[in-house]
Amino acid sequence: MSRSPSVLIVGGAGQVGKELERSFSDFGDIVSVDRDRFDLAVPEQIRALVRRARPDVILNAAAYTAVDRAESEPDIAMAINAAAPRVLAEEARQLNALLVHYSTDYVFDGSKSEPWIEEDPPHPLNVYGATKLAGEEAIRQVGGRFLIFRTSWVYGPHGQNFLLTMLRMGRERDRLNVVDDQHGAPTSSIELANATRTIVEGVLAGRFGFDDAWAGLYHMTCSGSTTWCGFAQAIFARAGRLLNGRAPQANPIPAADYPTPAKRPRNSVLSNALLQHRFGVQLVRWETALDAVLEELRKDSN
Repeated sequence: MSRSPSVLIVGGAGQVGKELERSFSDFGDIVSVDRDRFDLAVPEQIRALVRRARPDVILNAAAYTAVDRAESEPDIAMAINAAAPRVLAEEARQLNALLVHYSTDYVFDGSKSEPWIEEDPPHPLNVYGATKLAGEEAIRQVGGRFLIFRTSWVYGPHGQNFLLTMLRMGRERDRLNVVDDQHGAPTSSIELANATRTIVEGVLAGRFGFDDAWAGLYHMTCSGSTTWCGFAQAIFARAGRLLNGRAPQANPIPAADYPTPAKRPRNSVLSNALLQHRFGVQLVRWETALDAVLEELRKDSN
């Protein structure tokens, strides 16, 4: 591509969207939009947006992510997580644009003891996972130039996420009960955005071959795994002055002692072997990524 690529970031105000804006800031012509500019639940608005922007790359970081609330709002979750990605895929195919879309570990039921691979049959336990799976399937049905990245336990310096909740609660309490029998890989929005940039650059430069050599579904998480309680303990051990001098304790409890409207998988660790094999990309360990996010938060607090 001789000219600078044009990039449309959908969901630019969210935790992943913010990092995509940062990571792609010098990449080309960037248009970043969020819910204040259009409604993802209205297909006509999505089509109008894409046709105005005529991007070479669409990065879809928008989603209905309120896992528990989705149980009582399945229609709106399906509209945003499944119908909207189909429209984006259709418009991307018309333009021969690259569509990048993010999905979730919650498409799996957690019954497997080993890390999940892309070929494992999905079986979501909750509405959120079911709607995200429907979004994956819609994009694959449309086809074209697309990348779907399944990720897990996403957090970062912006938005609403487990890390920021733990920091807030840790400044208020001496002890918190945190679920310790659900396993996954905390994945920072910074790592997601940087890996996406690397892969998109390679795709547009032709380093990964023709479309049929790389288009498809991949798992993309930080390396390693832990539990929610282990994640909380690591946050408290590293956060220092972000906790205003407090040293809160995370007390491990079973999920049965913390009932929620939506069921969560016991094991949602994803294998990243295919991502590394196809693109030569491997995200850092989750502890290293956590250190980097906490450092960003310290900078912001100065």
